[in-house]
Amino acid sequence: MSTACLAMPLPMTDAPRTEPEDGDLVRRAAAGEVAAFEQLYRRHSGRVHGAVWRLSGMNPARAEELTQEAFIRAWQKLDSFRFESAFSTWLHRLAVNVALMDLRRRDPEDNVDDATLELASEPVRPFCAGERGDLERAVANLPPRARAVLVLHDVEGWKHEEISHELGMAVGSSKAQLHRARGLLKRALGEQS
Repeated sequence: MSTACLAMPLPMTDAPRTEPEDGDLVRRAAAGEVAAFEQLYRRHSGRVHGAVWRLSGMNPARAEELTQEAFIRAWQKLDSFRFESAFSTWLHRLAVNVALMDLRRRDPEDNVDDATLELASEPVRPFCAGERGDLERAVANLPPRARAVLVLHDVEGWKHEEISHELGMAVGSSKAQLHRARGLLKRALGEQS
């Protein structure tokens, strides 16, 4: 056989999928099968950790605690999963709620001052991909409620009505916090350049 034959790609075949679907794993885990829940954990822990990491101000220790707490709650509430949405959606929402409850316990409502709102109305300069670390640090340094609104709205895609309900604030306060967060980010990133 020539070496040219060895370099040719093999034809693609549709191999049967060997990994169980989330729904099957949820049913088995709800019935008490720990190994099924471990598979769900391995499959979804990265996304959950990413969401709570951003909401915790990029605090690695706190994000790890919140990730673990979210999965403990998921284990406890598996029987309430009704299969009306994807398990990943249900789990992600549960994890965000865990992080928001932690935020409420740790941080009383912070007020928006006029100087901060003025800063938010300044023009935006273009953002380069190389500034990602600076952006992450700036987001981490935002006041907790402003950071939560920014992450939920701009990263997670929540609407102000959802944010206001979850954070226990008026829709207008959610919009003001987003405006505040964006202004503080502009200021922080402007000072770094």
